[in-house]
Amino acid sequence: MALPMPARVTLGAGLAGLLLVVVNQLSAPLPEPPLTRAGVLAALLAVGLMLVAALWTRAVPEAALRAPLQGQEGLVLAPDLPERVRQELGWGSQMLLTASPAAVVLVWWQGTVLLRRGLLVDTPFVPGPICTRALQQRQVISLVNLALYPGRDEFESLLPGLPAVLVQPLEDQGLVLLGGWSARCFSRSDLTWVEGWARRLRAEMLADAAASDPDPV
Repeated sequence: MALPMPARVTLGAGLAGLLLVVVNQLSAPLPEPPLTRAGVLAALLAVGLMLVAALWTRAVPEAALRAPLQGQEGLVLAPDLPERVRQELGWGSQMLLTASPAAVVLVWWQGTVLLRRGLLVDTPFVPGPICTRALQQRQVISLVNLALYPGRDEFESLLPGLPAVLVQPLEDQGLVLLGGWSARCFSRSDLTWVEGWARRLRAEMLADAAASDPDPV
């Protein structure tokens, strides 16, 4: 990795100072104690400058390359959804696809897939052990590198070859699944955003269910 200009200047000053100390010591007729002490101090200062130049730089990891995911861009909504729920699913999934590194978004509620958006496949989605654990524990599960998990076949029906998957439960009633373009692509802010939208979506679904129930006699 190329050094920034301030680090280059500091490193050059340290190397030049160390070189001058060596030349000065070699050109002195007699290695007198005061000269030796001054040379040691100057050498330490030069080495200190070089260390500062080394610490000035920091490793910046390269962004993981996108996986060559295969699928047809599209949007599939369950039929007969109320207009408010359709709008909630529409804007929320669009925001996730544009503001996060998600390649596909799926919403599953009480045994029914309400939405699939992004890269789509024809395989029906059925929750497996990992999704079931997220429902039971009511906690998000972030699989940052799906290749390392033995249960990754569970998400082949979401989209084959996904590098990362985020499983956000809607309490114990449903799931929001995000498939990422690359490994370790979902940040802390992405998780926070998905959690907030999941709460809003669950509230809309429960409100719709309450409105559709007949009044008690």
